[in-house]
Amino acid sequence: MIARTLILLVGLVHASALMAVAQLPEPDPVFSAPPPQSVPFPAWLQGVREEALARGISAPTVATALADITPVEQILNRDRTQAEFKETLDEYIARRIGVPTIRLGRQMRDTHRPVLEKVAAAYKVPPHVLVAVWGLESNFGRFSGVRPLMPTLATLAYDDRRGPMFRSQLFDALTILDAGYIDLPRLKGSWAGAMGQPQFMPSSYLKYAVDFDADGRKDIWSSQADVFGSIGNYLSTNGWTAGQTWGRQVTLPTDTTALTKDAPLRTAGCRAAKELTEPRPLGRWQALGVRTMDGGALPQADIMASLLRTDSGAFLVYPNYEVLLSYNCAHAYAMAVARLSDRVVDTDPLPVAKAPAKKTKKKATTARKHKR
Repeated sequence: MIARTLILLVGLVHASALMAVAQLPEPDPVFSAPPPQSVPFPAWLQGVREEALARGISAPTVATALADITPVEQILNRDRTQAEFKETLDEYIARRIGVPTIRLGRQMRDTHRPVLEKVAAAYKVPPHVLVAVWGLESNFGRFSGVRPLMPTLATLAYDDRRGPMFRSQLFDALTILDAGYIDLPRLKGSWAGAMGQPQFMPSSYLKYAVDFDADGRKDIWSSQADVFGSIGNYLSTNGWTAGQTWGRQVTLPTDTTALTKDAPLRTAGCRAAKELTEPRPLGRWQALGVRTMDGGALPQADIMASLLRTDSGAFLVYPNYEVLLSYNCAHAYAMAVARLSDRVVDTDPLPVAKAPAKKTKKKATTARKHKR
């Protein structure tokens, strides 16, 4: 079995902020701009204002949104000096999806059941999957970004590392403001420019955000209907198949020579996609000796599946797993969402949390003395 260790980023509330950046579309080729940092920031920002007006964004929006902006050094430091550490898939899952997370996920599913069921009916994505994506992206809505978005995007657009990409995102953010979907003081996000509870980049917001509660705004910051509707729309648009799960863990034959020859690794797509084999029907995997974890036969279903081999085991993943990868192209993320969704919908009881032991009066007194 091929052993692969997941490379994860330190310091992120969730990994998706950076991965969202990796999946951004190419900048609009219609407008040209000088290379970032080839001119002083004030002159560069004036060029942004002029281009925004040429794109049809209103003068009041441009003037207000780009007023008093200066580069934020903290953003650049965060973008340039991301520490890395290694974890196995099991270690990552254990860290991200403990009993408290599963319990909260089930509570949130029950709390928001009415709107989740409406979104599920509209987009054919089940509630437990919507909740799992929401939980991984923003800790069930408790983190949607605290940084003013315009200075963040302007800083990253001016930097020479990925300037054109973030310049495009900057114009998309101006478009969002100009449409009145959110007010400037509330337009906040992560250090990488991801916004709201689904952590959409501005380009993703324009493409996938929906006004599910029909109040005139696509509010992915505070409207749970819009949050779940936007996640559902994203997954549906990218090919979610109703009634199909994400995949399953499997066992492989002792000799995998025929399997490797029959289903080679892919050569196209993002890095995570290239760690999947070419898809084959479940019946073909059965013929190649792949079995369920208890040694039984694979389901007799007309489903195409790809093999993913990690240091934590082998998995046959279905098209819905690849939809999760489209949201964030990292197996750690997609597998965490998949596993959390399984546990949210599961009816198995969770362990009862033990109350912390009370300190004796003597120990408490000792503690007070040490504080002095």
